[in-house]
Amino acid sequence: MVSASESYRDIEEKIRRGERLSREDGVRLFHCRDLAWLGAMADEVRRKKCGDAVYYNVNCHVNLTNICTSHCKFCAFGRDAGDRGAYAMSREQAIDVVRDAMKDPNLAGLHVVSGLHPDWSFEHYLGLVRALHETFPTLYIKGFTGVEITHFAQISGLSVEEVLIRLRDEGGLQAIAGGGAEILSDRVRGLLCPNKATADQWLDVARTAHRLGIRSNASMLYGHIETVEERVDHLLRLRALQDETGGFQTFICFPFLPKNTELGHEVGQTSMWDDLRTMAISRLMLDNFRNIKAYWVMLTVPVAQVALGFGANDIDGTVHKETILHDAGATSPTALSEDRIIRVIREAGRVPVACDCNFHPIRRIE
Repeated sequence: MVSASESYRDIEEKIRRGERLSREDGVRLFHCRDLAWLGAMADEVRRKKCGDAVYYNVNCHVNLTNICTSHCKFCAFGRDAGDRGAYAMSREQAIDVVRDAMKDPNLAGLHVVSGLHPDWSFEHYLGLVRALHETFPTLYIKGFTGVEITHFAQISGLSVEEVLIRLRDEGGLQAIAGGGAEILSDRVRGLLCPNKATADQWLDVARTAHRLGIRSNASMLYGHIETVEERVDHLLRLRALQDETGGFQTFICFPFLPKNTELGHEVGQTSMWDDLRTMAISRLMLDNFRNIKAYWVMLTVPVAQVALGFGANDIDGTVHKETILHDAGATSPTALSEDRIIRVIREAGRVPVACDCNFHPIRRIE
């Protein structure tokens, strides 16, 4: 085991004893330059918590529209209706995307997210996801973020709970996507994304979903204007809600991709060092999360593979034609074959386990 310098020995002892790290500990870890020690600590916690299994899924992303009223400064995906490249899928187009993905006989589920279209009603969104569910009833549906669900409640006059119940009962929704959390700070959100759900609203959607038995993911978009302290506070807010509900399934580290965004001329892309450091610290701070995702689409496949040694035990899935992050300059492929994902996991000395959106194992590849 790699030893930390004396200045971090107290944190190492807390980790070894299984004690919860404090806000001060988290801030100190973000200033730690001993990346090998951070990785070793996170990997030790990962091994004790969930063994050598690495989860992935054979899935398809369906981005219903990129027309969006939010105009977030970190987003390269959103468009106004008259912009070049703007689109809004019809029912038939959405079904065609999934039908194309069904060429893979192991396709298990859908990841459905979109922009906040100024003219679409909640009934329209619901009708689209219902059509997917009725056409492909064997596929699980993980859909919509806390931001989208807040938007649906606002435009429909329904409560968040009523929106979630209808998505579940009529649209076949089985889990909620983890995006939209960005940084759970009023300061950051006021500067970067003031036209969408607040931090409290995002958390309230997750809390409500968990109460209804709908599991959700959580995420953090880092590497833009946030401070180290705000990163730690974000993790602590997620940890507190997980203490309350236990409904989060995995945590996703999203490094900011600046290309084609309003922030692109101000902020550069995160380094591999920061990506791995953030992954490791997330594992150490989120002691009540079983799964930590190394999202290969944003990290790139090589960095995601290395992240499996920095606390991650989830590598997402095959994706099938990802567009949101590639608009922001992601250099990873738009899809991976299941065979390649299995090889990436095996090369890291871990065991690939295909799962559904609720992390129920489908097959274990020994």
